Amino acid sequence: MRLTCIICTVNLIILGICGGVFAFSGFNLLLFLSFNNLTAMRCFLAVCSVSALFEIYALSVFKPFKGLK
Repeated sequence: MRLTCIICTVNLIILGICGGVFAFSGFNLLLFLSFNNLTAMRCFLAVCSVSALFEIYALSVFKPFKGLK
């Protein structure tokens, strides 16, 4: 459970970095990293949307990061 939360958090951090680069420079880093493959980019966006839903559920119900300091 904790590993899944960490993987989902990393997905969302990567998506945030790519979104920030696109917002500030206009360069679509996510499309560049997927080698201009729209299907791969949309698959990553779909995985990130499921990751976000899982994070909301897991952080509200299980509190997996409670013991970390």
